[in-house]
Amino acid sequence: MTAFLVKLIVEILRVFVPAVVDASHPTAEDGARGTDKRDRLRRRIRGTWGTGAVILFCVIGGSTITGCLFTRTVYVSDGTPVRIRKTIKNAPVWVLDKAGKPIAGRVDIPEGWYALPMPDSNGVDTID
Repeated sequence: MTAFLVKLIVEILRVFVPAVVDASHPTAEDGARGTDKRDRLRRRIRGTWGTGAVILFCVIGGSTITGCLFTRTVYVSDGTPVRIRKTIKNAPVWVLDKAGKPIAGRVDIPEGWYALPMPDSNGVDTID
């Protein structure tokens, strides 16, 4: 079995090695300057550059415009009450236990509630 595989590999190499050697030698055609290819490529780039620039402009302009139209940031000064627009599930909050010690908790804040920080004597914000 191994003798067969060795003979097969040797025959494959006898066919492919001369082909690779012949292909690696430079020819007169390889040494030519190829200005016609260069000129064709330049014409092609110049012909498509205008279209590419328009598409690029539309993509950048479109993303900028949609960002300005649909994203709005509103500054809320500290201590101003805000109304919850959408129910917030499992919101992480600090609550006080019976001893008045703050502990971490989770709560669903329903739509329509108002939120306002009220500083406690311990410096922890609480919700009454």
